[in-house]
Amino acid sequence: MLRVNRLGRTFFAEVVGLDLAKPLDEATFARVKQAHLEHGVLVFRDQRITPAQHIEFSARFGPLQIHPMSQFNLDGAPEILLVSNDTHPDGRPVGIADAGRYWHTDMSYMKEPALGSLLYARAVPAEGGDTLFCDMTAACRDLPDDMRAKLTRLKAVHHFASRWSRESAKYGVRPPQTKEEQDRNPPVEHPMIRTHPETGEPAIYAGGFAVRVQGVPEQESAEILDWVEKWVAQPKYVYRHRWRLHDLVFWDNRRVMHQATEYPVDQRRHMHRTTVKGNAPFGIRGQSPNSSAAKLTELGL
Repeated sequence: MLRVNRLGRTFFAEVVGLDLAKPLDEATFARVKQAHLEHGVLVFRDQRITPAQHIEFSARFGPLQIHPMSQFNLDGAPEILLVSNDTHPDGRPVGIADAGRYWHTDMSYMKEPALGSLLYARAVPAEGGDTLFCDMTAACRDLPDDMRAKLTRLKAVHHFASRWSRESAKYGVRPPQTKEEQDRNPPVEHPMIRTHPETGEPAIYAGGFAVRVQGVPEQESAEILDWVEKWVAQPKYVYRHRWRLHDLVFWDNRRVMHQATEYPVDQRRHMHRTTVKGNAPFGIRGQSPNSSAAKLTELGL
C-alpha cells in the first residue's frame, strides 16, 4: 500500500509501497503527482529500474529535456544525463563528476527551465556524496517585507557557460565548452520570485546559474545574490538527503534548490538523471507594476 511520510520540516517526503519497474495506474500516478506538489521532493527507496523504465516514469510528468553537454548523456538514451566519476578507457569522463556543488535549480539557464529532475542512484560512495535541498517556498514566505518587495520587481540573468567555466576552473575535471556549446544557451532573464504554475505559491528563484541581477549596479547585484543564497541556506529551510543504493529522488525545480556535497575521489558515484521540461517562469500573480512601485516607494527602495 502506498504511503507518504514527511521527512523534512516543511518539505521532502519518502514514498513507500511502490515498485516503479511496474506501470502505475492513473489513480496511483495521481497520488504520486499530488505528493510531489505537496512535498516538493520525493524519495522512492530500493527501486530496480532500467533506463527505459526511468524514462517512461519521468515522461508521465511531461516532455523530457536533453542536457546540452551531449557527451555526458547515456548512449542510446540521451534523455538520461550521467552524473558520474567513472572514466572511459582513454581517461575521458563518462559523466559530470562534480555536478551541482553549489545551490542551483536545474536548467534555469533555459527560457523554459526544468519542472523537475529524477536522479537514480546506481552506485554510491561509502561516505559523502549527499544532496542538500532547500525549500524556496518557505524561504520566500518568511522574507522580510522590504526584501520581498525588492525581489518581486527584480529579474536575474542566468547563464550556463559562465557557471560551467567557473566549475571547470575550480575542480579541473570538466572539459572546456566549445563555442557552439556556449552559444547554444545564451543568457536568459527570470523573475527572482516566481509563481508555481500548479500550486500558485510564490518561491524565490535564483541559484548558481544566476550571474547577475538585471538593471542594478554590479556591486549591488552581487550583494543581492549573496544575501539570497545565505537566506535560503538557513538550516530551517534545508534537508540533507543521504543516498542509498537504488534511491530515486524526484525534486520540483520550481520550488526547491539543491546542492551536491563532495566525496572521496577514490570512491565510485554513478547516477542517472532525467529532467522534465517546465514553463517559462512568471512573477507573482496579481502584482501590477503600479502597486509594486507604490510599495517600493513606501519602503524607500
